[in-house]
Parts: sequence; C-alpha cells; structure tokens
Amino acid sequence: MALPEYTLQQLASRNGQDRDEVWVAYKGVIYDVRKSRLWREGNHYEHWAGQDLTEELKDAPHTEYVFDKFEAIGLVKNSVYLNGTV
Repeated sequence: MALPEYTLQQLASRNGQDRDEVWVAYKGVIYDVRKSRLWREGNHYEHWAGQDLTEELKDAPHTEYVFDKFEAIGLVKNSVYLNGTV
C-alpha cells in the first residue's frame, strides 16, 4: 500500500501544538513521533515537530536509524529525496 503524500504546509500543521499529531520528516518520509516521550510537547531539544529534519540530523548525536522505531505515515510531496535528485 502506497503512503499518502503531504505538502510541507500540511506537515507543519502536525507540530503537536495545533493538533494532536506530532510528525517529522526525514529524507522525504514522514514519521509519527507522537508516542515518543521525547516528542510529547512537539519538540525534542532544539528540534520542532512539523518540520523536515533531514539537514538537522547531520548534527544529532544519533544516526538516521532512530526513525526505525517510528511508523512511516506519509511522504513529502515533491521531495527531492524521493525524486532521486539528491
């Protein structure tokens, strides 16, 4: 089953503040991080939900495998990572 696509504007509204959803994107894939106690308020250290965290992860103390424990619930529409241009 293909994942639905969301715009960056739609992702931004899932920031844990405006709605109950707490989503973040990494390399074009959107993850639901709501169940993580570290994202409960919509932020994790200096990172905020509702954003694409691809560039920010480069400075994180962990690898991209941190997303393996979260459910992928969508794709970022027109993502350069999914179009094969990156």
